[in-house]
Amino acid sequence: MSASMRLKEILEQSTMLATPELTAREKDNRVRCLACAHRCSILPGRSGVCRVRFNKDGDLRAPAGYVAGLQIDPIEKKPFYHAFPACDALSFGMLGCDLHCSYCQNWISSQVLRDDRAVARPTFVDPERLVAAAVEHKVPAMVSTYNEPLITADWAAQIFKLAKAEGITCGFVSNGNATPEVLEYIRPYVDLYKIDLKGFDDRKYRKLGAVLESVLETIKLAKQMGFWVEVVTLVVPEFNDSDDELKSIAGFIAEVSVDIPWHVTAFHPDYKMSDPPRTPASTLIRAHDIGKAAGLRHVYAGNLAGGVGNRESTYCPSCEKLLIKRRGFIVEENRMKSSACPFCEEPIAGVWQEDPPTCTGGMGIPLPVTIPESPCG
Repeated sequence: MSASMRLKEILEQSTMLATPELTAREKDNRVRCLACAHRCSILPGRSGVCRVRFNKDGDLRAPAGYVAGLQIDPIEKKPFYHAFPACDALSFGMLGCDLHCSYCQNWISSQVLRDDRAVARPTFVDPERLVAAAVEHKVPAMVSTYNEPLITADWAAQIFKLAKAEGITCGFVSNGNATPEVLEYIRPYVDLYKIDLKGFDDRKYRKLGAVLESVLETIKLAKQMGFWVEVVTLVVPEFNDSDDELKSIAGFIAEVSVDIPWHVTAFHPDYKMSDPPRTPASTLIRAHDIGKAAGLRHVYAGNLAGGVGNRESTYCPSCEKLLIKRRGFIVEENRMKSSACPFCEEPIAGVWQEDPPTCTGGMGIPLPVTIPESPCG
Protein backbone atom coordinates (compact mmCIF):
# COMPACT_ATOMS: atom_id res chain seq x y z
CA MET A 1 0.00 0.00 0.00
CA SER A 2 1.35 3.45 -0.97
CA ALA A 3 2.02 6.07 1.69
CA SER A 4 -0.76 8.29 0.36
CA MET A 5 -3.29 5.43 0.44
CA ARG A 6 -2.26 4.54 3.98
CA LEU A 7 -2.65 8.17 5.00
CA LYS A 8 -6.13 8.27 3.43
CA GLU A 9 -7.09 5.21 5.45
CA ILE A 10 -5.79 6.75 8.68
CA LEU A 11 -7.56 10.04 8.09
CA GLU A 12 -10.86 8.31 7.43
CA GLN A 13 -10.58 6.77 10.90
CA SER A 14 -9.63 10.08 12.55
CA THR A 15 -12.97 11.83 12.20
CA MET A 16 -16.06 12.98 14.05
CA LEU A 17 -19.66 13.43 12.99
CA ALA A 18 -19.74 16.91 11.47
CA THR A 19 -21.66 19.42 13.53
CA PRO A 20 -25.30 19.88 12.44
CA GLU A 21 -24.71 23.60 11.90
CA LEU A 22 -22.32 22.74 9.06
CA THR A 23 -24.42 19.96 7.52
CA ALA A 24 -27.46 19.99 5.25
CA ARG A 25 -29.10 16.67 4.40
CA GLU A 26 -30.32 16.11 0.83
CA LYS A 27 -32.03 13.39 -1.20
CA ASP A 28 -30.48 9.98 -1.84
CA ASN A 29 -28.28 10.18 1.28
CA ARG A 30 -26.40 13.15 -0.10
CA VAL A 31 -25.06 15.68 2.40
CA ARG A 32 -24.15 19.28 1.71
CA CYS A 33 -21.13 20.59 3.60
CA LEU A 34 -21.34 24.21 4.79
CA ALA A 35 -17.80 24.52 6.15
CA CYS A 36 -16.50 26.47 3.16
CA ALA A 37 -17.90 28.41 0.23
CA HIS A 38 -17.70 25.43 -2.12
CA ARG A 39 -20.81 24.06 -0.36
CA CYS A 40 -20.04 20.59 -1.71
CA SER A 41 -22.99 18.23 -2.23
CA ILE A 42 -21.43 14.87 -1.45
CA LEU A 43 -22.64 11.41 -2.39
CA PRO A 44 -22.13 8.46 0.00
CA GLY A 45 -18.57 7.20 -0.25
CA ARG A 46 -17.30 10.46 -1.74
CA SER A 47 -15.46 13.46 -0.31
CA GLY A 48 -15.70 17.19 -0.80
CA VAL A 49 -13.20 19.41 -2.61
CA CYS A 50 -10.99 19.45 0.49
CA ARG A 51 -10.71 15.62 0.38
CA VAL A 52 -10.95 15.35 4.19
CA ARG A 53 -14.69 15.92 4.77
CA PHE A 54 -16.66 13.00 3.37
CA ASN A 55 -20.01 11.24 3.31
CA LYS A 56 -20.13 7.93 5.14
CA ASP A 57 -23.48 6.17 4.85
CA GLY A 58 -25.36 9.45 4.64
CA ASP A 59 -23.45 11.20 7.45
CA LEU A 60 -20.93 13.97 6.94
CA ARG A 61 -17.64 13.15 8.67
CA ALA A 62 -15.10 15.82 9.61
CA PRO A 63 -11.43 15.61 10.68
CA ALA A 64 -10.80 15.15 14.41
CA GLY A 65 -8.38 13.75 16.95
CA TYR A 66 -4.98 14.68 15.55
CA VAL A 67 -2.59 17.47 14.64
CA ALA A 68 -0.11 17.56 11.77
CA GLY A 69 1.72 20.58 13.11
CA LEU A 70 2.10 21.85 16.66
CA GLN A 71 4.41 24.52 18.02
CA ILE A 72 4.71 27.74 19.97
CA ASP A 73 4.85 30.63 17.50
CA PRO A 74 5.41 34.33 18.01
CA ILE A 75 1.94 35.74 17.38
CA GLU A 76 3.57 38.12 14.89
CA LYS A 77 4.24 35.07 12.69
CA LYS A 78 0.49 34.45 12.12
CA PRO A 79 0.63 37.44 11.44
CA PHE A 80 -1.39 39.24 14.09
CA TYR A 81 0.17 42.65 14.79
CA HIS A 82 -2.73 44.15 16.74
CA ALA A 83 -3.35 41.25 19.12
CA PHE A 84 -1.09 40.33 22.05
CA PRO A 85 2.12 41.87 20.64
CA ALA A 86 5.37 40.30 21.86
CA CYS A 87 3.44 37.22 23.05
CA ASP A 88 3.38 33.61 21.89
CA ALA A 89 0.50 31.54 20.55
CA LEU A 90 0.12 27.78 20.63
CA SER A 91 -0.38 26.97 16.95
CA PHE A 92 -1.81 23.74 15.59
CA GLY A 93 -2.81 22.54 12.17
CA MET A 94 -4.41 19.49 10.59
CA LEU A 95 -4.43 18.24 7.00
CA GLY A 96 -6.17 19.31 3.81
CA CYS A 97 -7.37 22.48 2.14
CA ASP A 98 -10.27 23.64 -0.01
CA LEU A 99 -7.85 25.53 -2.29
CA HIS A 100 -4.89 24.35 -4.36
CA CYS A 101 -2.59 27.38 -4.59
CA SER A 102 0.42 26.66 -6.76
CA TYR A 103 2.69 28.66 -4.44
CA CYS A 104 1.48 27.15 -1.15
CA GLN A 105 4.22 27.20 1.49
CA ASN A 106 2.47 24.55 3.60
CA TRP A 107 1.66 22.17 0.74
CA ILE A 108 3.05 19.11 2.50
CA SER A 109 0.11 19.29 4.89
CA SER A 110 -2.49 21.27 2.91
CA GLN A 111 -2.41 19.23 -0.29
CA VAL A 112 -2.66 15.73 1.19
CA LEU A 113 -4.93 13.32 -0.72
CA ARG A 114 -4.61 15.70 -3.70
CA ASP A 115 -0.87 15.42 -4.36
CA ASP A 116 0.89 12.09 -3.76
CA ARG A 117 4.05 13.93 -2.69
CA ALA A 118 2.18 15.57 0.20
CA VAL A 119 2.29 12.99 2.98
CA ALA A 120 2.46 14.58 6.41
CA ARG A 121 2.36 12.49 9.58
CA PRO A 122 -0.55 13.09 11.95
CA THR A 123 -0.02 13.02 15.71
CA PHE A 124 -3.08 11.73 17.57
CA VAL A 125 -4.15 13.89 20.47
CA ASP A 126 -7.31 14.97 22.28
CA PRO A 127 -8.45 18.56 22.92
CA GLU A 128 -7.64 18.35 26.64
CA ARG A 129 -3.96 17.65 25.92
CA LEU A 130 -3.71 20.57 23.51
CA VAL A 131 -5.27 23.02 25.93
CA ALA A 132 -3.12 21.67 28.77
CA ALA A 133 -0.05 22.40 26.64
CA ALA A 134 -1.25 25.97 26.09
CA VAL A 135 -1.78 26.43 29.83
CA GLU A 136 1.61 24.90 30.61
CA HIS A 137 3.36 27.29 28.23
CA LYS A 138 1.35 30.24 29.59
CA VAL A 139 0.33 31.51 26.17
CA PRO A 140 -2.55 33.99 25.90
CA ALA A 141 -3.70 32.66 22.52
CA MET A 142 -4.28 29.46 20.55
CA VAL A 143 -4.50 29.49 16.75
CA SER A 144 -5.70 26.96 14.17
CA THR A 145 -3.28 27.44 11.26
CA TYR A 146 -0.87 25.72 8.79
CA ASN A 147 -3.73 24.13 6.81
CA GLU A 148 -7.19 25.65 6.21
CA PRO A 149 -8.99 25.79 9.57
CA LEU A 150 -12.49 26.19 8.10
CA ILE A 151 -12.54 22.55 6.98
CA THR A 152 -11.61 21.40 10.49
CA ALA A 153 -13.80 23.91 12.33
CA ASP A 154 -15.84 21.20 14.10
CA TRP A 155 -12.82 19.91 16.03
CA ALA A 156 -11.31 23.36 16.53
CA ALA A 157 -14.53 24.36 18.28
CA GLN A 158 -14.12 21.46 20.73
CA ILE A 159 -10.59 22.63 21.52
CA PHE A 160 -11.48 26.30 21.74
CA LYS A 161 -14.40 25.70 24.12
CA LEU A 162 -11.90 24.32 26.62
CA ALA A 163 -9.32 27.01 25.85
CA LYS A 164 -11.75 29.86 26.44
CA ALA A 165 -12.63 28.38 29.82
CA GLU A 166 -8.94 28.83 30.67
CA GLY A 167 -9.00 32.47 29.58
CA ILE A 168 -7.19 31.79 26.31
CA THR A 169 -8.11 33.83 23.21
CA CYS A 170 -8.52 31.75 20.04
CA GLY A 171 -7.97 32.48 16.37
CA PHE A 172 -8.11 31.20 12.80
CA VAL A 173 -5.46 31.79 10.13
CA SER A 174 -7.60 31.26 7.05
CA ASN A 175 -7.96 31.71 3.30
CA GLY A 176 -11.34 33.32 3.99
CA ASN A 177 -13.33 31.05 1.66
CA ALA A 178 -16.05 30.82 4.29
CA THR A 179 -19.82 30.66 4.52
CA PRO A 180 -22.07 32.68 6.84
CA GLU A 181 -22.97 29.38 8.52
CA VAL A 182 -19.39 28.51 9.47
CA LEU A 183 -18.70 32.04 10.70
CA GLU A 184 -21.79 31.89 12.91
CA TYR A 185 -20.67 28.48 14.18
CA ILE A 186 -17.13 29.51 15.16
CA ARG A 187 -17.94 33.01 16.44
CA PRO A 188 -18.57 31.97 20.10
CA TYR A 189 -15.09 30.42 20.22
CA VAL A 190 -12.96 32.44 17.77
CA ASP A 191 -12.04 36.09 18.31
CA LEU A 192 -9.01 36.56 16.03
CA TYR A 193 -9.38 35.97 12.30
CA LYS A 194 -6.54 36.45 9.80
CA ILE A 195 -7.79 36.31 6.21
CA ASP A 196 -5.76 35.96 3.03
CA LEU A 197 -6.85 38.23 0.21
CA LYS A 198 -4.75 36.71 -2.54
CA GLY A 199 -5.59 39.24 -5.24
CA PHE A 200 -8.46 41.12 -6.82
CA ASP A 201 -8.83 39.25 -10.11
CA ASP A 202 -11.58 36.62 -10.05
CA ARG A 203 -10.13 34.74 -13.03
CA LYS A 204 -6.83 34.25 -11.19
CA TYR A 205 -8.64 33.46 -7.95
CA ARG A 206 -10.52 30.62 -9.62
CA LYS A 207 -7.19 29.09 -10.66
CA LEU A 208 -6.36 28.87 -6.96
CA GLY A 209 -9.68 27.16 -6.27
CA ALA A 210 -11.93 29.93 -4.95
CA VAL A 211 -14.24 32.72 -6.05
CA LEU A 212 -13.06 36.24 -5.21
CA GLU A 213 -16.51 37.39 -4.13
CA SER A 214 -16.71 34.67 -1.47
CA VAL A 215 -13.54 35.96 0.20
CA LEU A 216 -14.66 39.58 -0.02
CA GLU A 217 -17.95 38.67 1.62
CA THR A 218 -16.10 36.82 4.38
CA ILE A 219 -14.01 39.90 5.17
CA LYS A 220 -17.08 42.11 5.33
CA LEU A 221 -19.12 39.66 7.40
CA ALA A 222 -16.28 38.82 9.79
CA LYS A 223 -15.82 42.52 10.52
CA GLN A 224 -19.58 42.97 11.04
CA MET A 225 -19.69 39.99 13.41
CA GLY A 226 -17.01 41.41 15.67
CA PHE A 227 -14.03 39.18 14.87
CA TRP A 228 -10.70 40.97 15.14
CA VAL A 229 -9.71 40.86 11.45
CA GLU A 230 -6.29 41.29 9.87
CA VAL A 231 -5.81 40.83 6.12
CA VAL A 232 -2.72 39.44 4.37
CA THR A 233 -1.78 39.67 0.71
CA LEU A 234 1.21 37.63 -0.41
CA VAL A 235 2.55 39.88 -3.16
CA VAL A 236 3.69 37.62 -6.02
CA PRO A 237 5.64 39.18 -8.92
CA GLU A 238 3.70 39.07 -12.19
CA PHE A 239 0.66 37.58 -10.43
CA ASN A 240 -0.88 40.29 -8.23
CA ASP A 241 1.75 43.03 -7.92
CA SER A 242 0.39 45.60 -10.36
CA ASP A 243 -0.56 49.05 -9.07
CA ASP A 244 -4.14 48.55 -10.25
CA GLU A 245 -4.61 45.28 -8.34
CA LEU A 246 -2.96 46.53 -5.17
CA LYS A 247 -5.07 49.71 -5.30
CA SER A 248 -8.21 47.58 -5.68
CA ILE A 249 -7.30 45.46 -2.66
CA ALA A 250 -6.43 48.47 -0.50
CA GLY A 251 -9.56 50.34 -1.58
CA PHE A 252 -11.79 47.40 -0.74
CA ILE A 253 -10.28 46.95 2.74
CA ALA A 254 -10.60 50.67 3.42
CA GLU A 255 -14.29 50.56 2.47
CA VAL A 256 -14.84 47.80 5.04
CA SER A 257 -12.77 49.54 7.73
CA VAL A 258 -9.67 51.72 7.69
CA ASP A 259 -8.73 50.09 11.01
CA ILE A 260 -8.17 46.63 9.48
CA PRO A 261 -4.40 46.03 9.37
CA TRP A 262 -3.19 45.05 5.88
CA HIS A 263 -0.05 42.94 5.66
CA VAL A 264 1.73 42.91 2.30
CA THR A 265 4.22 40.07 2.46
CA ALA A 266 7.06 38.80 0.29
CA PHE A 267 6.75 35.71 -1.89
CA HIS A 268 9.49 33.15 -2.35
CA PRO A 269 9.36 30.38 -4.97
CA ASP A 270 7.71 27.26 -3.56
CA TYR A 271 5.72 24.15 -4.51
CA LYS A 272 4.65 24.45 -8.17
CA MET A 273 5.46 28.14 -8.65
CA SER A 274 9.20 28.36 -9.19
CA ASP A 275 9.36 30.90 -12.03
CA PRO A 276 8.63 34.29 -10.42
CA PRO A 277 11.54 35.78 -8.49
CA ARG A 278 11.36 36.60 -4.81
CA THR A 279 9.39 39.75 -4.08
CA PRO A 280 11.81 42.68 -3.81
CA ALA A 281 11.62 45.17 -0.97
CA SER A 282 10.76 47.91 -3.47
CA THR A 283 7.51 46.13 -4.36
CA LEU A 284 6.47 45.80 -0.71
CA ILE A 285 7.28 49.46 -0.10
CA ARG A 286 5.15 50.38 -3.12
CA ALA A 287 2.28 48.21 -1.84
CA HIS A 288 2.63 49.77 1.63
CA ASP A 289 2.41 53.27 0.19
CA ILE A 290 -0.63 52.31 -1.90
CA GLY A 291 -2.37 51.08 1.24
CA LYS A 292 -1.63 54.27 3.14
CA ALA A 293 -2.79 56.39 0.19
CA ALA A 294 -6.10 54.47 0.26
CA GLY A 295 -6.64 55.61 3.83
CA LEU A 296 -5.66 52.48 5.73
CA ARG A 297 -4.36 53.41 9.15
CA HIS A 298 -2.08 50.38 9.57
CA VAL A 299 -0.17 48.78 6.67
CA TYR A 300 2.72 46.39 7.25
CA ALA A 301 5.41 44.99 4.95
CA GLY A 302 6.45 41.47 5.94
CA ASN A 303 8.75 38.52 5.24
CA LEU A 304 11.76 40.80 4.68
CA ALA A 305 12.88 41.48 8.23
CA GLY A 306 14.88 44.68 8.45
CA GLY A 307 14.61 45.30 4.71
CA VAL A 308 11.63 47.64 4.54
CA GLY A 309 12.59 50.45 6.88
CA ASN A 310 10.01 51.27 9.55
CA ARG A 311 7.15 49.57 7.70
CA GLU A 312 7.13 46.60 10.09
CA SER A 313 6.30 48.83 13.05
CA THR A 314 3.07 50.31 14.41
CA TYR A 315 2.64 54.08 14.63
CA CYS A 316 -0.20 56.13 16.03
CA PRO A 317 -2.25 57.35 13.06
CA SER A 318 -2.95 60.61 14.92
CA CYS A 319 0.29 61.82 16.57
CA GLU A 320 2.52 59.48 14.51
CA LYS A 321 4.53 58.37 17.55
CA LEU A 322 6.10 54.90 17.50
CA LEU A 323 3.92 52.40 19.39
CA ILE A 324 5.41 48.99 18.55
CA LYS A 325 8.86 48.58 17.04
CA ARG A 326 9.32 45.29 15.17
CA ARG A 327 11.98 43.47 13.24
CA GLY A 328 10.54 40.33 11.69
CA PHE A 329 8.78 38.34 14.41
CA ILE A 330 10.62 40.17 17.18
CA VAL A 331 9.05 43.09 19.05
CA GLU A 332 11.94 45.28 20.12
CA GLU A 333 9.76 47.81 21.93
CA ASN A 334 6.05 47.74 22.87
CA ARG A 335 4.64 50.99 24.20
CA MET A 336 0.96 49.96 24.09
CA LYS A 337 -0.47 49.77 27.61
CA SER A 338 -4.15 49.45 26.73
CA SER A 339 -6.28 50.22 23.67
CA ALA A 340 -5.16 53.82 23.17
CA CYS A 341 -2.01 55.64 22.16
CA PRO A 342 -0.09 56.41 25.37
CA PHE A 343 0.96 59.79 23.96
CA CYS A 344 -2.27 61.32 22.59
CA GLU A 345 -4.95 58.80 23.72
CA GLU A 346 -6.07 58.10 20.14
CA PRO A 347 -7.94 54.75 20.15
CA ILE A 348 -5.90 52.04 18.42
CA ALA A 349 -8.00 49.17 17.10
CA GLY A 350 -6.93 45.71 18.21
CA VAL A 351 -6.90 43.21 21.07
CA TRP A 352 -4.60 44.68 23.68
CA GLN A 353 -3.48 43.66 27.16
CA GLU A 354 -3.52 45.93 30.19
CA ASP A 355 -0.05 44.83 31.26
CA PRO A 356 1.70 43.55 28.11
CA PRO A 357 5.34 42.54 27.69
CA THR A 358 7.50 45.46 26.61
CA CYS A 359 9.45 43.32 24.13
CA THR A 360 9.75 39.77 22.85
CA GLY A 361 11.05 37.60 25.67
CA GLY A 362 12.79 34.94 23.58
CA MET A 363 14.43 34.78 20.19
CA GLY A 364 11.24 35.30 18.18
CA ILE A 365 11.38 31.85 16.59
CA PRO A 366 8.95 28.90 16.63
CA LEU A 367 9.47 26.36 19.40
CA PRO A 368 8.42 22.69 19.18
CA VAL A 369 5.80 21.31 21.55
CA THR A 370 5.91 17.68 22.66
CA ILE A 371 2.74 16.12 24.07
CA PRO A 372 1.72 12.52 24.83
CA GLU A 373 0.14 10.95 21.78
CA SER A 374 -3.26 9.29 21.98
CA PRO A 375 -3.84 5.87 20.42
CA CYS A 376 -4.78 5.98 16.72
CA GLY A 377 -8.55 5.80 16.18
